[in-house]
Amino acid sequence: MAAGGRKRVLQLVTRFGVLLITRCPFWFCFSQLMLYAERAEAKRKPDIPVPYLYFYLAMSVICASFMSFGVKRRWFALGSAMELALSTYAAHVGGYVHYGDWLKVRMYSRTIAVIGGFLVLASGAGEIYRQKPRSRSLQSTGQVFLGIYLVCMAYTLQHSKEDRQAYLDCLPIGEPALQLVFILYGVLALSFLSGYYMRFAAQVLAVVLPLTLLLIDGNLGYWHTDRRVEFWNQMRLIGQNIGIFGAAVILATDG
Repeated sequence: MAAGGRKRVLQLVTRFGVLLITRCPFWFCFSQLMLYAERAEAKRKPDIPVPYLYFYLAMSVICASFMSFGVKRRWFALGSAMELALSTYAAHVGGYVHYGDWLKVRMYSRTIAVIGGFLVLASGAGEIYRQKPRSRSLQSTGQVFLGIYLVCMAYTLQHSKEDRQAYLDCLPIGEPALQLVFILYGVLALSFLSGYYMRFAAQVLAVVLPLTLLLIDGNLGYWHTDRRVEFWNQMRLIGQNIGIFGAAVILATDG
């Protein structure tokens, strides 16, 4: 009886993770449109030329819709990963907007992690009634992408004064606590990259990410006012971290 109740709870938590990661592309599209509308008022161009921008947004919405309804979820999760990778590459080479190096690391590391989350979903992880065996190669690739994100997180704590200050503002004992967080990210990154103790590492990450969302990314006054990060760009980063949290929840319960 207890085992059955535990299984139902795990299934419920897994479904919650799937819900987050399959819906996050809708938020990406909305926040991106709001960001570019904000830039249009200042007569600044979007990262992606307009004809291609609409194509990528349409593909993102289509893939997210099919994933949300559970129709060919593996295929459309893979399609979401490819669309996000291509649109990010197009934005990077477009050259219309110049970001600081520290902000590029924040943006691209989260994009890589979300792509990894879609690959995890495309592998078959998170399926309650799995009819086909999962693809371990896709799941391992997705885990590596999440590991790269954690490496970038650890890197920023040592080399980005903006990220360091964001953590120091909310950590109680300052620099010692910051170094402990750096070690935690490093250990989690090694676990994701190597595949050892993967499920436990995902469980730890699923606990850490909500705190990061609330205390670090949610500090809009710091990022938007002090560091001049565009409001809707920061909101998009928050949405990406929610998607990463969804992937961590899936791996923590069905990894």
